Amino acid sequence: MNPEDEELLAAVTEPSRRRLLDVLLALGEATPTALAAELPFTRQAVAKHLAVLDRAGLVEARRDGREVRYSVRPERLDAAVRAMADVAARWDARLQRIKQIAESAHRETRGGEAARATRRH
Repeated sequence: MNPEDEELLAAVTEPSRRRLLDVLLALGEATPTALAAELPFTRQAVAKHLAVLDRAGLVEARRDGREVRYSVRPERLDAAVRAMADVAARWDARLQRIKQIAESAHRETRGGEAARATRRH
């Protein structure tokens, strides 16, 4: 995985940031103060989460007079979804391999038990 994808995943794996993204997607555009009013954490916490999301390229800021308004960058959110799907596919492949190894070991164990039972009789 490339460093850019790792940064995206690190940004969206934190539940509070995902909640913030959900609210921001619902509102379309909002200030940190407006986001804090919708979330169970302070404006300062919102600002810190927005900084992480901004570094990852998931949100963009637009100055509107004295306020800064944030919105989600859909193309970066799509990139995060693709990165998560890639990680999921790799884990699925790993888990499938582990399942195959476990099933093979189980068959070998059963075969050994059957051979021992035959010798006993």
